Amino acid sequence: MFENIFRRNKSLAYNFKDKKMKKTFIKFLSAVAPTFVTNLAYRVLTNPQISKMRENEMLTLNKAQKETMDFKGFQIQTYTWRGGKESVLLVHGWEGQAGNFSDLIEQLIQANYTIYAFDAPSHGLSSRGQTSLFEFSELIGTLIEKWHIAKIVSHSFGGVATTYALKSNPTLKIQKYALLTTPDRFSERINYVSAMVGISENVKKRLITKLEKLMAGKVQDFNVSDFVKQIAVDSALIIHDKNDKIIPISQSRQVFKNWQNAQMIEIEDTGHFKILRTESVLKTVIQFLN
Repeated sequence: MFENIFRRNKSLAYNFKDKKMKKTFIKFLSAVAPTFVTNLAYRVLTNPQISKMRENEMLTLNKAQKETMDFKGFQIQTYTWRGGKESVLLVHGWEGQAGNFSDLIEQLIQANYTIYAFDAPSHGLSSRGQTSLFEFSELIGTLIEKWHIAKIVSHSFGGVATTYALKSNPTLKIQKYALLTTPDRFSERINYVSAMVGISENVKKRLITKLEKLMAGKVQDFNVSDFVKQIAVDSALIIHDKNDKIIPISQSRQVFKNWQNAQMIEIEDTGHFKILRTESVLKTVIQFLN
């Protein structure tokens, strides 16, 4: 998160290329200017950074039927690969985009699926602007209804947005849902980031207060392991790497523990992103969807 702060504020980044120096500087800044650091962190959390697309991602996206739709002031880029009667919705993670699923999309095309995907607000080729989990999640609910979705695959934060969308829309019924890693407790993520970058307890509390105004609820109550108890999914599959450095596998285990209709597969040697390009994982997902 704070890597992005330094990218966007070059004056702060000057002479702070060393990670330890950055952490020390953030600690100092948290003490002398807590409101500034809180607002800066909030802006970064609500203005996702987008990585450059890989060539294979662009090639796959170019095979799709592309359309844009208006959504809460954003122009949302959507993608459709026409196939048979069976369809699936792909939900990327925070700071991701539809092309992240390019390897899976190619295999789903071969399996004769009709595939739907999108770039969330301020992600990928959708228009830019301040956004949040709630806009991301509301868009998912809208698209599930628009495209009559019964099967879903999500990656990372896409699992949070999707389960929240399903919880918020009890009439939505999903047959099969595969999660390629998923966070659980939002509070754990805040604690992890705070410790990693060195912001003070005071700044962390301020950030939580600011986020809770947006959420209209308590951070401690925002947990995927609670959402899954209230959603209509016939069958779910969670796949997570034991050594994932972005989202600890303990979070998926907690979700699995609380999800009656789920199964979980623990794997190794893929990490958080390579899991999207690992042949054995992709075959498992397609077998599950079938």
